[in-house]
Amino acid sequence: MNSKQRVQAALGRKPVDRVPVYMWFHPATADRLAELLEIPAAYLDQAMGNDVQQTWVNNNYAMEGIVHEKDGGSHTDFWGIKWVRQYFFNQIEVYPLKTASRQEVLAYEFPYEHIDSLLELMEPVLATSEDTFIGCDVSPCGYEMYWRLRGMQNALIETISDPELTYTMIGRCVDFSIELSERACSRFPLDWLWTGDDVASQRSMFMSPASWRTVIKPHLARLFAVGKKYNLWVAYHCCGALRPIIPDLIEIGMDVLNPIQGNSPGMDPLELKAEFGDQLAFMGGLDTQDLLPNGSVSEVCRETDRLLAGMTTNGGGYILAASHTIPPETADDNIFAMYEQAGISKEEIFDRAAVIRKHLVLSQTQDK
Repeated sequence: MNSKQRVQAALGRKPVDRVPVYMWFHPATADRLAELLEIPAAYLDQAMGNDVQQTWVNNNYAMEGIVHEKDGGSHTDFWGIKWVRQYFFNQIEVYPLKTASRQEVLAYEFPYEHIDSLLELMEPVLATSEDTFIGCDVSPCGYEMYWRLRGMQNALIETISDPELTYTMIGRCVDFSIELSERACSRFPLDWLWTGDDVASQRSMFMSPASWRTVIKPHLARLFAVGKKYNLWVAYHCCGALRPIIPDLIEIGMDVLNPIQGNSPGMDPLELKAEFGDQLAFMGGLDTQDLLPNGSVSEVCRETDRLLAGMTTNGGGYILAASHTIPPETADDNIFAMYEQAGISKEEIFDRAAVIRKHLVLSQTQDK
């Protein structure tokens, strides 16, 4: 099976040759593995055997897609948010609506004029669209986008003190994601629409489930409907303890849930599989806080096996992934052990890297 066939079959609860894999690497981890494999970091996903290819086209790209060489490097994105690099990632330094009045908040204009250039970010991904499962990431979609504009404290307080403003602004954030989605779905050969909206910490949701159902759920339903309109799987990313709203997300059309942080209350992967596995597929669940960076090779193998056995019962519905980016303190042996349990050997990874190197040398020779 090629990657597209493999992921489609797994999501459709059909037999696969091996479980699909989609890992995210911390930039330092990616650089180290790329050096080990003697390939540019841009080709790491291909060498490691990731079955999904996608990229951000919404504000998330401005957070992690614009790379500054050193800490302290900064840029201001199309939304007016200023980002500063700290420890490999860009962090928000200026929230453009943090001190704005209610009237100024309502007058804010989203960068619709840049949608075409944002969608151009998909072009490198589309080169593999024939045999790779292709996604377009339109996150952050609602609440997370709003707090990037307004500031987390303001957004949290106003969920209670001014729910009308919160509802309106989250609606406008989702409107922008819907416009991106409509254009992407009609223009590109997508396999899923990737959405996301972090609304939970590792211990609980940022707001009550009732508030979430009032100010966020109706807007997400409109966004998920775009994916359904184009007969795509709808994937949704939310870190942390979102167990109380999983039935709501299923109700409005979510097909795939990520990243399944099993150390959060109510988020044990196998328990979620038992409860929702006939309605929902999962991607994630492999612990990046303790197991991968601190566990032994045998512990990584054992937990990966346990996860695969439990999450692929009743016909599949699972993509192997970590619960976050794989941190730089994770030993190479642990990474290769995890892949080995999924049916991708270390030898296979190094062989793919050799093919990539050969291809790059040939391309450079032809260009001269």
